[in-house]
Amino acid sequence: MIQTEQTPNPESLKFLSENIISAVGTEEFQKNTINKVTNPFIKELLSFKGVELVLLSKNFLSVKKTKDITWNELKPMVISHLNHYFENHKEPILKEEKKVSVKSESDETIKKILDVLDTKIRPAVARDGGDIKFKSFENGVVKVELQGSCSGCPSSLMTLKQGVQNLLKHYVKEVNSVEAN
Repeated sequence: MIQTEQTPNPESLKFLSENIISAVGTEEFQKNTINKVTNPFIKELLSFKGVELVLLSKNFLSVKKTKDITWNELKPMVISHLNHYFENHKEPILKEEKKVSVKSESDETIKKILDVLDTKIRPAVARDGGDIKFKSFENGVVKVELQGSCSGCPSSLMTLKQGVQNLLKHYVKEVNSVEAN
């Protein structure tokens, strides 16, 4: 059974499933890069009228829509698409292994930043239907990318500065500020 949850972004909705949606962590797909998408489920979902962005995580999927369509129109289509997939497949939508490489992971500061992002920040952002990706750390500045419901959300800048920046500065003394990439 698929359940939905509101997010702080009115143009984004979170769809929860008891099935594992992604076995490879959180991945984001945007309509403007649909020609690069190889997964048939995601490609079809992105082709729905009004779907702008899709974020898949372990047990939820977030959809960000355009303003020209209502959730009353789109929500049943997304639920039906998810139900149809899991009726016909017993495996996650995203299953191939993802290779993650952070060039300077041996750097102790980056390890601390990644640990705080994974344990303290990512779970909170996931509750709102989004994700946060580490991009770089240079001269005291951490660059991150907000994804899913968080991208383009009116409160994302406040989340970034008051939440993410304060937590990282508290736990990692080398951090001076956090910026969106």
